[in-house]
Amino acid sequence: MSRQPDTLITCSILDITVTLPYSNVMMQASQQNSDDRSQKSEGRSRNSEDRPLFSVVCRLSSVSRASSGQRKVAAIVCLGIILFFAAFALTGHYHIDMGRWLGYCGFKQRTGLPCPTCGMTTATLAFAQGRILEAFDIQPACGLLCSVMVIAAFLAFIIAVFGVYFRFIERFFKEVKLRYMILALIIIIAAGWAVTLARALAANN
Repeated sequence: MSRQPDTLITCSILDITVTLPYSNVMMQASQQNSDDRSQKSEGRSRNSEDRPLFSVVCRLSSVSRASSGQRKVAAIVCLGIILFFAAFALTGHYHIDMGRWLGYCGFKQRTGLPCPTCGMTTATLAFAQGRILEAFDIQPACGLLCSVMVIAAFLAFIIAVFGVYFRFIERFFKEVKLRYMILALIIIIAAGWAVTLARALAANN
């Protein structure tokens, strides 16, 4: 009868000695898991901070990554506009008479008044040589169209070189029909013609 308490005490001591290492192992494992989670969360935050600026801009604005086909088309458009203005700049620099190549205006020769496109070649020459205000003064419609071409070349350069595609370009060509573009072009040319015609009539009077 006297040995029973000793047995109970021994068992309890054994339980304590077994339980304590087990609890220590579990605490270490949970602490390690919490450390791993904190490291993963820190890694995600660093990745989000180190993420390229392009992906952040794509989410916040109306731009996207340009495809290879879009970049090729943009490169062709940009190069074509650059060559167009370069040709006119060289023509003006070497004083080449464009009338011999393009022909003189028959409407002006017969009536003495400018046609809707009169002055566009001279205005383009001035614009290509950097005399932008003079180009608008010679033919306002041509000055406006040349400005649109410069903006188009700039956007095409961004798309071709940096691979940033502006979504409003796609929406513009989807929503605006071709006949509206042609109508806007006619209105611009007519407005420019009204200015040059009024100037010619005032000069004749």
